[in-house]
Amino acid sequence: MKTYKKMYILSLLSIILLSFSNCSNNDSNGNTVDPDDDNPVTDEYSGTASVSQGMGITTIDNLYEPGIRIATMGTITTSDNTIWTVPAEVNYTDNSFPFAPDLHNSDGTSYNTAEEALAAFDDTNSIEIDSDGDLITGYIFGDNYFELYINGQAVGKDAIPFTEFNSHIVKFKVSRPFTIAMKLVDWEENLGLGTEQNGGFAHHPGDGGMVAVFEDALQNTIAITNSDWKAQTFYTAPIKDLNCPTENGTIRDSSNCNTDSEMDGTSFYGLHWEIPTNWTNEDFDDSSWPNATTYTNAIIGVDNKPSYTNFTDVFDDASNDAQFIWSTNVILDNEVIVRYTVE
Repeated sequence: MKTYKKMYILSLLSIILLSFSNCSNNDSNGNTVDPDDDNPVTDEYSGTASVSQGMGITTIDNLYEPGIRIATMGTITTSDNTIWTVPAEVNYTDNSFPFAPDLHNSDGTSYNTAEEALAAFDDTNSIEIDSDGDLITGYIFGDNYFELYINGQAVGKDAIPFTEFNSHIVKFKVSRPFTIAMKLVDWEENLGLGTEQNGGFAHHPGDGGMVAVFEDALQNTIAITNSDWKAQTFYTAPIKDLNCPTENGTIRDSSNCNTDSEMDGTSFYGLHWEIPTNWTNEDFDDSSWPNATTYTNAIIGVDNKPSYTNFTDVFDDASNDAQFIWSTNVILDNEVIVRYTVE
């Protein structure tokens, strides 16, 4: 009798524990809940990015006081508890990273033609990578901000992180082949949301775009921005629906996502990917990255910007017409790395 009684008690305890377990896996409406499923944000998203929601925290009030728009910087924490810098980690305040000389800068020096800028160039601003290399001149217009590396060495950064729109001329000495690597940032006023005030809306997704031409010492064009470049995105926002972005291999595609301006975007999401540590180096393998997407002057909206229109003889040369490049989404992708090797 004692054995049967003991078995009965153990059986009763098992039933009670099982019932308790089943109850703990039900919500208040009786629906089954996975006890490990405590992150509803990522349940809606199937990609490889870390997902943030809402506004970031400001850490720098303004990188550039004279700017028309305030270039704030900050951090945001994603659902996996990773802290990211928004809109991007940049070297703007790093004095060891040189500012690129002006081509057209309303707060600095402005030239009417590329020829005038080339004649006035101070050769002490030329960067030597290889002492026996070729002297290369680059003309760059970036919306909004760029950092330029040649074979892993810093050559020039944008003077204005946000606006007014400006352009630059750089010179560097390097042996061929050499690799151009650039970090491109479309700045944001609403940190972590990829938006700015525009057209009466508090949350307008701005667009990016970069165009560049590189010439040798005889002013022969040796490289222009086009779809032969590689381009990968590392920060996309605003995302209103986490089901809209897709990934196919290394292609991070947000082309199906809504880009309408909104009055309230504070609940929108951001997607963040880690940048490889050696992306600036010439031996970095970018073969799996998607090719750059090209955009027309009209899409980028440069026809009223003298920092571009003063130099269309270079950027829009009939025989070597450089194209604006970016990732697959020039509106939502806010931090992009582009690379190209000049043979």
